[in-house]
Amino acid sequence: MSTVKEIQQYVHFHGAPTKGKILMVASSPSVSVQTGWPIGFWAAELTHPLRVFQEAGYEVELVSTEGGRLEMDGYSNPTDASGYSAHDVISLGYMQQQWFNDMLVSTKKLTAINPDDYAGIFLVGGQGPMYTFRGNKELEQLFAAFYEAGKPSSAVCHSTTLLLEAKTSNGELLVKGKTWTGFADAEEEFADQAVGMKIQPYRIETEARKMEGTTFKVAAPFSSYAIQDGNLITGQQQNSGAAAAELLVKALAQ
Repeated sequence: MSTVKEIQQYVHFHGAPTKGKILMVASSPSVSVQTGWPIGFWAAELTHPLRVFQEAGYEVELVSTEGGRLEMDGYSNPTDASGYSAHDVISLGYMQQQWFNDMLVSTKKLTAINPDDYAGIFLVGGQGPMYTFRGNKELEQLFAAFYEAGKPSSAVCHSTTLLLEAKTSNGELLVKGKTWTGFADAEEEFADQAVGMKIQPYRIETEARKMEGTTFKVAAPFSSYAIQDGNLITGQQQNSGAAAAELLVKALAQ
């Protein structure tokens, strides 16, 4: 029989009782060629969707592009000296939980999992994906496997860079005929102005609008905005993670 402590740990980690498993994928640590900063995942784009999934009763597993330890982008850490994300009490709350910190220390590489074990997939954004997601064939194939199986497949903020090149098994762009969103040019401009330099090597909106046969839409800068088109779900930026997660949960309930 489970002890009270074991039950508490299960509830904390899984949001029991579980309805199934959702796979979340984050960037392994990298370094920005543009700024020289250490980069990784954006805290709110992990924690806010995680809260939605757990409160809805889903178990969550976090994997990464290379496996091992994960690092959050400095500006996304609510305890960072910049104070940029000091308002993010959801991330701050998770950071007080030992199981959450343990989860960030040791992740499986994305190739180590079986898509059949999960009900849906959610790509966590941040600055890292601009380098570790785009052109990542392993991640493209994983995301396409969920998508072609009819499972809710979601990406937010800079993780949507994967959709600039990801293809289905028939060789067509996954976003062909789809309406989707991602980090907006206006938001990139705001960020560049705030730090006094060009942060990203390219802009997702600029690249997406060069593509034919797909529709890229954005809302007001830094507003909560998510789009569902079939089983493809996308969110504009860090304030859209919960909205995208809620769409994924609704899709699973249908």
